[in-house]
Amino acid sequence: MPFMTDHHLFIFLLQIFLLLGLSRLGGEVFNRFHQPALTAEIFVGILLGPTVLGHFFPAIHAFIFPNEIIQQTMFETVAWMGAFFLLLETGLEIDFSSAWRQRGDALKIALADTLIPMILGFALAWFLPDQYLAAPGQRLSFALFIAVILTTSAMPITARVLHDLNLNKTDLGFLIMSALSVNDIIGWLLFTLVFGFFVQTGASISSILGMFAGALAFVLFCLTIGRFLSNWAVNQMKALKLPEPASSLTYIFLLGVLCAAAAKQVGLHALFGFFLAGIMAGEARSLSEKTRQTISQMVYAIFVPLFFAGIGLKMDFLKYFDPWLVLFISAAGIGLRFFGAWVGVQFTNVPKVNRSAVAIAHTPGGMMEIVMGLLALEYHLITPTVFIAIVFGALITAIVMGPWLSWRIAKRSHVSVFEYFARRGIVIPLRVKTRDEAIMQLAKVASDESGINDEDLVANAVLQRENLMGTAIEDGVALPHGRVEGLRKPIVVFARSLSGVEWNSPDGKPSQFIFLILTPLEDDGVHVQILRAIAQVMQDPTNIQNILNAKESEQIWHTFQNAFTQLYVKRGV
Repeated sequence: MPFMTDHHLFIFLLQIFLLLGLSRLGGEVFNRFHQPALTAEIFVGILLGPTVLGHFFPAIHAFIFPNEIIQQTMFETVAWMGAFFLLLETGLEIDFSSAWRQRGDALKIALADTLIPMILGFALAWFLPDQYLAAPGQRLSFALFIAVILTTSAMPITARVLHDLNLNKTDLGFLIMSALSVNDIIGWLLFTLVFGFFVQTGASISSILGMFAGALAFVLFCLTIGRFLSNWAVNQMKALKLPEPASSLTYIFLLGVLCAAAAKQVGLHALFGFFLAGIMAGEARSLSEKTRQTISQMVYAIFVPLFFAGIGLKMDFLKYFDPWLVLFISAAGIGLRFFGAWVGVQFTNVPKVNRSAVAIAHTPGGMMEIVMGLLALEYHLITPTVFIAIVFGALITAIVMGPWLSWRIAKRSHVSVFEYFARRGIVIPLRVKTRDEAIMQLAKVASDESGINDEDLVANAVLQRENLMGTAIEDGVALPHGRVEGLRKPIVVFARSLSGVEWNSPDGKPSQFIFLILTPLEDDGVHVQILRAIAQVMQDPTNIQNILNAKESEQIWHTFQNAFTQLYVKRGV
């Protein structure tokens, strides 16, 4: 029986140092150019794997990555932990309750973005040549798998782009993330069912139907009773004042292990169990945004880079590279996902100016596509050529989406946001202790300035929106907003609290700068531009310092006037 030696441990640590260090360095460089770190992580694996290092310096490659079972198993174990944590964190980011409350528009988009690419993708994949099939007799499973690949969007990549464009706290961003949440759940359920169907080939019809029934029952349990039990468990930890975020991280991981074991018992893959565990844990309202951010940073800083860098170590990417298949996967992925979401959004109340942006946000494949492809490769459902095409297709769609969405947002006709600020609607100092009290006070100011004279109507509209998804962003800024019946044009009021108001912000800081934004029921996307402009202005340290030092509201008014004027000059408006 072989045992691990000191040399094995040395090589393992060397592998981790090189792969993680270079991946993080490359990821930071790519992030500065607003590109996903995923691209850098896979390129690092290709650089150190058989494609480059193994080809030009085989002796060095053999020393660092020896073809020895113990050494390979050590790294593979850690890499797959990255996959487990990735699915766990992805589920954690899904706000199922909010998505369900948005089920009207979000469900229409998600269903169209699932069914249309699935049907058309299946038809396209069915006619691919036999050379791309691992087993010619498995064409049905192969076509179904490719259809699922062309259906599933990359929610983490879209979330990052929305954050970079200051759209993540807008109604547009909320709708996009809600639709993608539903798309992720349906996509992973479809993949695990197709995967189970492939594994169960040769089994009786009754056993296959039993697996489907068990899988659906398990998913329904997790999304209903499981969510309730998970919320109760997190509340109990908070009541016991256990240390955070350590307690939550331990609980969430143990929940993932439990759900993964249960998923395996009903014929699903263990990864889907971690995904469902993340959704269940993410429903706990007492799980703070700071704790969520800490977990996310840990996952994406350590585990995810190792997993995706490890993909480049598996094979020679140039040997199996097929440019025509890469073009097919990339074009079909972008085109079908865009078309599906575009069709779905036509049946919603989304303003026409925002509809193409919703469709663009659904186009990236990214991480989930690669994880699905790796599973299919390891179970010989696809060939290395198809897997590499899926990897490059995912990277291409992830790279294209950011600039494409940025260009589409920039193509809007700009509005003068500052004209919606109420000169008498600046409250300093704001003397309240809670989020709801702050909204109530600003609602009274806004109702007086807007001429609606119904502060309860205004406050209820804002609180209802706030309870769906919090609007605090980093650096002490909160952007509560709502749509109010009878309002003729948008209005913005502002309050400054030197001590800050607890708002459950991503960085854990209290909110000192609170902008309450009201828009008419039919605002044609104006509120998106207002929120983006305010977020950009408040990223300037000079503006923040001037607002903090202001003794009178008139000084804050002139600070905003100068800041928005400079913003419009930069935009060329």
